Amino acid sequence: MDQPFEIKESTWKSIYKNANEYVYEAFYEVPLDLIEPIVKRIKEGIQFNYIFSKSAVIPKGRKDLLQKLGFDKLIEKGLVERKMRDTVLTVVVLNEKEACVLFPNRKGEADISEMFYGDDPMFHEWCLDYFRYCWYGSDVFQESKLEE
Repeated sequence: MDQPFEIKESTWKSIYKNANEYVYEAFYEVPLDLIEPIVKRIKEGIQFNYIFSKSAVIPKGRKDLLQKLGFDKLIEKGLVERKMRDTVLTVVVLNEKEACVLFPNRKGEADISEMFYGDDPMFHEWCLDYFRYCWYGSDVFQESKLEE
């Protein structure tokens, strides 16, 4: 695993850990080892809203892990809401006080090699506005569109 991915993953886990109210994400890839930390936080009471790209990179074993962790029950309780977009190239992950954003590269492809992170209120507000823009422009989540 290359270092930029490890830095991103560590930052995402930190955002999960520091959340008191919610975690919002829009992303194109699902690292398997980030599922358990977010499910733990959801079970502790945070709200989790996320947007997947219809062409998201899904690791093998995701469905089994979600089933094992009782993810469907969290959706039924309303603690998890999810949507889909045709593509997600700009990734955001945020809680109520900190955020990170990853922009696409010059070729217009998702890029995990660079990330902006901060807890400045203006930066957070921009990330939250961007997430809401994506959320309200997204479609209903369709598990059948995802391939492991």
